[in-house]
Amino acid sequence: MQAKGLNRIRALVKQLNGWQRKVLAAELAALKIEPAAIEIAERRVGGTTPCPHCSGERIVKNGSVGGLQRYLCRECKRTFNALTGTPLARLHLRGKWLGQTQALRDGLSLSAVQKQLDIARTTAFRWRHRFLSLPKAQRTQSLTGIAEADQTYFLRSAKGQRQPLDRAPRRRGSGACMPGLSSEQVPVLVARDRSGQTADFVLERDISEAVVNHLAPILCRDAVLCTDSGTVMIAAARKLGITHRAINLAAGVRVDGPWHIQNANNYHGRLKGWLRKFKGVATRYLDSYLGWFRATDQIPDTISNPASFLALAIGS
Repeated sequence: MQAKGLNRIRALVKQLNGWQRKVLAAELAALKIEPAAIEIAERRVGGTTPCPHCSGERIVKNGSVGGLQRYLCRECKRTFNALTGTPLARLHLRGKWLGQTQALRDGLSLSAVQKQLDIARTTAFRWRHRFLSLPKAQRTQSLTGIAEADQTYFLRSAKGQRQPLDRAPRRRGSGACMPGLSSEQVPVLVARDRSGQTADFVLERDISEAVVNHLAPILCRDAVLCTDSGTVMIAAARKLGITHRAINLAAGVRVDGPWHIQNANNYHGRLKGWLRKFKGVATRYLDSYLGWFRATDQIPDTISNPASFLALAIGS
């Protein structure tokens, strides 16, 4: 840019009010950060990568677009970059992506993200679920030693949905219409071993078959399963054919030597306390929030680094 053009811009900046100058400063800061986000994305590709379209390996560099290296597959003749095939593909404003991961780390509401990043609320909502697409699917694949399993329940919510409800609408913050457990409650199964490895699942129904379907692939055969003495968990343990210790919570027993489910119950408490800040979570997105909390709870040292959270969201 020539000096005359730069002077014209400086003159226009002086005419901005306070709010407009803050917006401009945020945009300039985003431009400065954007290369860092691009570098994190490029690490996913590394030296060589198969074509995401056909898995071909005859790959050559083919210029760049938007700061990202573009590649050409000699086999299918299609191009791609480091974000192709990831949840963040085709998202704009890369300079604000690290700010988004900071917002996820801090558990900010959509309104707070909208204000902090100066983006539309719809953009904040879309980004949240794109960034959580991979973390929500990353659960432990193996529970060893003493494994605890217990259900917790969340009020079924149609928050944000426009379709007619099959029940009378509730006031925000109100509880279920019927006392105790009912179809108004969504069961979530949490399983943890004593090393902290965690898996959680939203259950369609609170029945033993659902518990077995989720626990069978991840429980080691020599593991000892600790649960409460509820009929669902006892029936599930019998079907799993695994060593089982049931804690009779109804009789006031909390710990029986090494057998207890305090680890799982403490996780329930942390999860519900963390979710409370969102003033209710739509049931259709509950698994995304479970993955979000699981990531921040299990690896807080890594997640405290926005760059690491961005790498997790990209899959690198």
